[in-house]
Amino acid sequence: MREVRTTCPYCGVGCGVLAKVAADGQVSVRGDPDHPANFGRLCSKGSALAETIDLDGRLLHPEIDGRRVGWDEALERVALTFSQTIAEHGPDSVAFYVSGQLLTEDYYVANKLMKGFVGSANIDTNSRLCMASSVAGHRRAFGSDTVPGTYEDLELADLIVLVGSNLAWCHPVLYQRIAAAREKRPEMKIVLIDPRRTMTADIADMHLAIAPDGDVALFTGLLAYLGQHNALDRAYITEHTTGFGKALFAASNLDLAGVAEATGLSEDELGRFYSLFARTKKTVTVYSQGVNQSSSGTDKVNAIINCHLATGRIGKPGAGPFSVTGQPNAMGGREVGGMANMLAAHMEIENPAHRARVRRFWNAPDIADKPGLKAVDMFKAVGDGRIKALWIMATNPVDSMPDADAVEAAIKACPFVVVSDVLASTDTVRHAHVRLPATAWGEKDGTVTNSERRISRQRAFLPAPGEARPDWWIVAEVARLMGFGEGFAHATPAEIFAEHAALSAYENDGARDFDIGAYAGIDADTYEDLVPFQWPAPSQATPLWPAGHLPLKGGDQRSQPPSPITNVSERAPSAKLPISPLEGEMAGRPEGGVQAGRQPEKDGQAARSPSTRFFANGNFYTPDRRAHFIAVRPVAETRTDEKFPLILNTGRVRDHWHTMTRTGKSPRLSQHIAEPFVEIHPADAQHFGIGDADIVRISSPRGEVLVRALVTSRQRQGSLFAPMHWTDQFAAKGRLDALTASLTDPVSGQPALKHVAVRIEKFAAKAFGFAVMRQRPAPVAATYWAVAKCRGGWRVELAFADDDIDWAGFAAALFGASPDMLAYHDRDAGQHRIAAFDGERLAGALFVAPGPVAVSRGWAAEQLEETHAGQRERFRIVAGRAGAERPDAGATVCSCFSVGANQIAAAVAAGCTTVASIGETLKAGTNCGSCRAEIRAIIEARRVQAAE
Repeated sequence: MREVRTTCPYCGVGCGVLAKVAADGQVSVRGDPDHPANFGRLCSKGSALAETIDLDGRLLHPEIDGRRVGWDEALERVALTFSQTIAEHGPDSVAFYVSGQLLTEDYYVANKLMKGFVGSANIDTNSRLCMASSVAGHRRAFGSDTVPGTYEDLELADLIVLVGSNLAWCHPVLYQRIAAAREKRPEMKIVLIDPRRTMTADIADMHLAIAPDGDVALFTGLLAYLGQHNALDRAYITEHTTGFGKALFAASNLDLAGVAEATGLSEDELGRFYSLFARTKKTVTVYSQGVNQSSSGTDKVNAIINCHLATGRIGKPGAGPFSVTGQPNAMGGREVGGMANMLAAHMEIENPAHRARVRRFWNAPDIADKPGLKAVDMFKAVGDGRIKALWIMATNPVDSMPDADAVEAAIKACPFVVVSDVLASTDTVRHAHVRLPATAWGEKDGTVTNSERRISRQRAFLPAPGEARPDWWIVAEVARLMGFGEGFAHATPAEIFAEHAALSAYENDGARDFDIGAYAGIDADTYEDLVPFQWPAPSQATPLWPAGHLPLKGGDQRSQPPSPITNVSERAPSAKLPISPLEGEMAGRPEGGVQAGRQPEKDGQAARSPSTRFFANGNFYTPDRRAHFIAVRPVAETRTDEKFPLILNTGRVRDHWHTMTRTGKSPRLSQHIAEPFVEIHPADAQHFGIGDADIVRISSPRGEVLVRALVTSRQRQGSLFAPMHWTDQFAAKGRLDALTASLTDPVSGQPALKHVAVRIEKFAAKAFGFAVMRQRPAPVAATYWAVAKCRGGWRVELAFADDDIDWAGFAAALFGASPDMLAYHDRDAGQHRIAAFDGERLAGALFVAPGPVAVSRGWAAEQLEETHAGQRERFRIVAGRAGAERPDAGATVCSCFSVGANQIAAAVAAGCTTVASIGETLKAGTNCGSCRAEIRAIIEARRVQAAE
């Protein structure tokens, strides 16, 4: 038995994970108590990682046009086709679309190949969909894509403002760190700014249900308020910034009444929030997709940053603007230049000196001299034929890109499409001419960077299955076959990381924020033992390897620098540390400082080094070394009309991730929410004739989806919310991004996925169904269906436009004919129940009703794992209910411990009146804590019932 330290592959929190592989091959996971991002905590998704590593559905061998081939043939086809396309149509006729699921080493070689050797910047990433506006806002204000603060600031702050960030569900470990800090310091205040009353509101002192895209008005109004109420740090503004006067003038054009109108908030709400912000020095503003995924996302980011610059609340313990990333390595991708408008190591593609520097370092034949096509424009170029060869790595744009049907049509029409992925049948992989099997989490080896600039190792603890290979290896082999072998002679990810670190320090005189030169000479053993560290981590002397000569493991003299000095630790002790913006302000301070050139302990423990923060004493990365205030103005934009009167907001749910290629494998992660849905306010539901659990059709000018209605007052009236996870693999018509437009922010190129004009109507279902079965069903002959993994098999929700159906035949097609079937039919009432048995095991059960089927889903799924020898047990299945000795647990609330709503309600009735007491009795809420808000809601509901 062995236990391996690695990092979670989900959100940007970057939690440490301990993966244990037993002698029989069984894997278990737990949080790493020594990792400084999570200190042992994991969310529900992280806790279920061991359930997602099976080989079901894996792509295990290279394929060309659906035919299994060897790696040599597949790689030669890719290299030859890309080379021919470039020769005939130029370098901009090809493109890479990559992913925050890649490791930094994968990202690095892909970016190097495209920008330095192909000579085009047509490489973009799905991080464009989540973090591009933050990058653009940082660069406009700071001159660099720098996140100033650390997670520690969330615990030190006296006020946390959460803007468009549902931490409770999307970044649960950070949410729990805040909740724990709040328990220790009850005086801490939390403000949630979100159109929805999400589960994060459970810990908020104030919820501002802002109108969609009202954020620019809200924060420009705040800037004006700060100026009017003498709440500015004038010394900081004078010494370290420029442009304040223009920004304040622009903000002052909107009075409080105008802000109220633009935000949908009352003047009293605005006054209370503005006053709280003005008087609280230690304030952190956390923002995420609700800010970024907007046609004004960059202006939103700068409006927030303006308020922090104006008050000097940046880079100080407990103070600063904080962008939390959506993917595990969105930051790593930004560091290596994985976006179309960036160069590696935070250098600028528009800057000729930066381009020349990178070209020298890489010894590249060419370097892209202009930004490439950002994601939305890239797929438009695929559609109109400008891009003729496309390589998609570790992402699923047919489901995740806006205007997804158009994206799918573009990919289908593209002359040559390569997809590197772990699954054989995603909605994108099915359109590939060449399919390349990549390694998955648990098999990959490299690094990732989390939202607080902390670089951690993802380590392999499982062998690569079949012929799967690491993404970096696949890219490097294609580069070699294209004639670029000398630039891609890496034998291990450690060598790639060393090159990446060396580039970060190359000719870096402190003008660039990203510097991990301390690791430029890292060898394989040190890389293996690498513990989490935050950048910057500059070396004692900047590495100055001659172009194309980087230190590689194995004594390859062709790639060694001519100097005998090959390791940071061997450098002259008198070498001067390059000036960094941290040097003057952090030296000698207990909360700051970087120990240059120091490799943390190799005992497997996370280094307890002081936190690193930027900009407390200025030293920005703009040409004048000052932060730039950006004058922003709110722009009123009406997208709704009589035909499409509602605003759709898209996002995530608690237990699923992206397009469910990983989380869809876990039964427990589908217990909480197992089908696509839409939240709708009760008043809107009444207006449109929609009841709770009805199937509804949501339409936009681009497409339509069928989803389940969830009527809730947590939703803002006039708005809808629906999650983006469901694909053609899991639902009949659930691809939400078929509705969204390709409208983007003009600065960042990020799509506006939170503000989509739609209409909604009840789907006139004649019959509803629910089924469980041991085998995944073949294509389902129903107008609406949604399939999910459950204990012992699969579950399916169903709805039908017609009820004139042979239900016995439908059941046989759904879960296979069985010699032993038991059925109940009441045709007048529209009730049908059919159970099929394979010996003493349940093969499948189908329940049909004229309305949403009232059967306990959890109980029905449990029957797949039990034996049913007697007629009494079999009749109970047909009846659709357990006996009195088996009470229904109810809808799952706590996925970690499979605790249902009825169990929690029963515990409340028995005397448990707090979330803590529920945890002591049922364990619910004691692991990741994401369900604590729902538990509290059940407790409050029981109290109301008791009072009545």
